[in-house]
Formats: sequence, C-alpha cells, structure tokens
Amino acid sequence: MNLTKILTGVLLIASIFLAYKLYRSVQGTIEEREAITTTEAAIIEKLKLIREAEIVFQSVNRRYTANWDSLADFIQNGQVPIIQRREEITQKSYGVEEVKVFIDTLGFIPAKERIFKKIYTVNAPDNGIFMGFKVKEGDQVIKNQKPYSIKVGETVKQPPLSDQGTITKLETIATGEEVKKGQTLMTLTDYVFNPNTDLSTLGDVPGQPGLKFEVFVGMVDKAGVKVQVIEVRDPKPINPIRKESNEAKNRKPLHFGSRIDVSTSGNWE
Repeated sequence: MNLTKILTGVLLIASIFLAYKLYRSVQGTIEEREAITTTEAAIIEKLKLIREAEIVFQSVNRRYTANWDSLADFIQNGQVPIIQRREEITQKSYGVEEVKVFIDTLGFIPAKERIFKKIYTVNAPDNGIFMGFKVKEGDQVIKNQKPYSIKVGETVKQPPLSDQGTITKLETIATGEEVKKGQTLMTLTDYVFNPNTDLSTLGDVPGQPGLKFEVFVGMVDKAGVKVQVIEVRDPKPINPIRKESNEAKNRKPLHFGSRIDVSTSGNWE
C-alpha cells in the first residue's frame, strides 16, 4: 500500500469523524431546544393549575397559602359554596331607588370539580326561531362545531361553538319555538386540567427532580388598603435565556402573580 492510499484513507476517516461530530452538535442543539420547549410547556400547565387552585382557595379561606400540603388537601377534600347574588330595588320618594343586595348560598361543590372543570353555557345569538339540535346530551363537541340551527329573519344560521366539552344539558326547546337573544340553549362541561394529576407532586417543578416552585404570599398597601398578593415561580429555569438579570418580562423565570401588585397573570401569557 503506497503513501497516497494511506493518506486518502486517513483523510476519509477524519472527514467522516468530523461530519459525525458536526451532525451530533447540530442534532444535540435541536434536541436540547425540544427538551426545553417540552419541559417549559409542562411547567406552564402546572403553574396554571396551581394558580386556579390558589384563586379558589382564596375565595373560600380569604387568604392564599404557601403550604403545598394544605393546597393539595383543599383540592382533594375542600368544598366550595355556590353563591347567588341578587338585588331588590325599591322605589322611594322623589324618584330615589333603594338597592338591597343579597348573597345566597345555594349549596356546595367539591373543590376539585370547581378547579378542574369548567362549565360553559351556549346562548342564542339573536332573537329568532329555533330550528333544532344536531347533538344530544353526552356528546363530545369541539370548538367551531355547529350543534344547532336558528332562523333569524329569513336566514337560517348555524352558529359555531367557541368552547369544547361534553354536553351535559340540552334545554327543552321545541323546533319552531321562538327564542330570545341570550337565552340558554345548552350547557357544556370540560376538564381544563388532567383529572388524574398526582396532587402529592403539586409543588414539584416538572423535569427537575427534587425542585419545588417558590411561593411568596404577602400583603401590600394599595391606597391605604391592605391587599393580598401571591407569586409562584420556577426558581431554577432550565432555559438559559430566563435569567433574573434579563429585563424582558417574558424572558424572566416562568411565574404568575406579583409580590408588589394585585395580579395573578402569568408571564407566558
């Protein structure tokens, strides 16, 4: 074997090795970005659940909680009152009206149901003649599906749904019956969070074993009034651009709420 063939073989092996290294470098970068995107999506979903649970907890207990066990126990075993607000208006002399507000408790629902499920009503978009349902109770429906028809003037319309879920109730409305704008036609129920969520890991940051979300609960003075604030954040972002030194709000560690303002907004929104 002459020197030329030896050099050719060495260069070929070196080229293959460098090409592989370049491929792995590019592929590794792509995989890392995908892992960051997937993990951050899971973190955001967990933060949304925690936020909803804290809001419901505060509505019942008049305070937020920084204790994960207390929040998990509330989700699993708590009860949330069903409140109805009504007004009575009495006409007084000289055209003055007296308004009395009554708050009635109609019953209670499990906290988990209140947190994990959302109930949507579908209402008539205008005055018209109801032309019938195309669905039945128990059906799964999706956004933009057209589950009923209504005749408005001379035009038959099939309004699309703006929400999705399971049809839990169809109102008793006969075909050809007049309906008023805003009249409830059907009710949908949808799970906005996974009902099989392991509540024992409620405070755990997805993708980072042993790490928990950081919770701040406190009071701030707003125009002389003490108000509650809450902030829940990922204390150790896996995304290198999410550093506290970064001034851009949407580049800071994923979090919702604020330590100084009355807000439960998330910086991913």
